[in-house]
Amino acid sequence: MVAKIMIRGPMKLEIHNMAGHLIRRLNQISMSIFNERMRTTGHALTSVQFAAMNALHAKPGLDQASLAGVIAYDRATIGGVVDRLEGKGLVKRIVNERDRRARTITLTPEGEQILHELIPVVKRFQDEILLGLSEAERAEFLRLAAKVADAGNHLSRAPLILDRKP
Repeated sequence: MVAKIMIRGPMKLEIHNMAGHLIRRLNQISMSIFNERMRTTGHALTSVQFAAMNALHAKPGLDQASLAGVIAYDRATIGGVVDRLEGKGLVKRIVNERDRRARTITLTPEGEQILHELIPVVKRFQDEILLGLSEAERAEFLRLAAKVADAGNHLSRAPLILDRKP
């Protein structure tokens, strides 16, 4: 027996009830809200740049590969993210004392100040990203999204890596 697909409201395509399509749409909504809020604060930061700054605040002195791992971002392109943050004066690269070929990354005082200013802004619009859900539903959605992301982490081209050894 073939299961019948339930299409909500005016949606007419089978993809409208597929996880991949819905996740892509939620990402579009999230990015749209993030970009608009950054514009209103006067900061030209991307969500990946914000994530990198947040990680560097929590773990100062990460190298680029470790930074990519803790924000689940592609190692091949994290250098460009760091370059742009460095160009804005928000991070600095420092020669690693243990390996002079390597560089560690830290937030500059300006980077710390901007991050401190933006964290409450980003926290405030999280509920807007999940518009239409009650507080309990938002908590359940986040729990389930984290469960799915954790279970599929090994399938990602940029897996989350929290325990990289220095």
